[in-house]
Order: sequence, then structure tokens, then C-alpha cells
Amino acid sequence: MNKEEKTQYAVQILRNKAEELGRLPKKADFDNETVCFIKQKLGAWNRALESAGLKEPPEVSAKDKSRLKRERRKKLLKEQKKQMLSLVKETEENV
Repeated sequence: MNKEEKTQYAVQILRNKAEELGRLPKKADFDNETVCFIKQKLGAWNRALESAGLKEPPEVSAKDKSRLKRERRKKLLKEQKKQMLSLVKETEENV
């Protein structure tokens, strides 16, 4: 079996199990060797389910999600810094 055939076999294992169960298969539905084979050929479990066409990929990629989170955090920290500076100014004026 070549690499492409093994990948297709992993996809078929997932699809067959989904059809058998009537839901998305979980890692617990397989033995450890099968889980390792699937993850080796298709990647992380959610990506494997996406590769098998059983699950829709997220609208926002993980990379974009991380970037947006960093941007929100940076903005929040800027706002907090402004608030602290204004409090310090008020305190100095009142002293």
C-alpha cells in the first residue's frame, strides 16, 4: 500500500465508523493502534474528521483566531494603561 492508499484507508475507516454509529466517531470508538494510524495519516483528530468529510472546517483558522486574540489582548492592555495613567494624574492633582 502506498502513502495515498493508506491515507484513503484512514478516511474510509472514519467514514465507516461514522455510518455504523450514526454520529461523529470519537477516539474512544477505536483501539489505540487504529487511532495512531488515523492521526499519523490525517493529523489531529478534528483535522482527521475534516479530511474524511465528516466535519466542517472552522470558519476562522486557528492561526487567525490566535492573531485576533493577541490583537484583542493588546488593545485591552492599552486601555488599562490609559485608565491607570488617568488615575495617577487625578491622584497627583488631588494631592
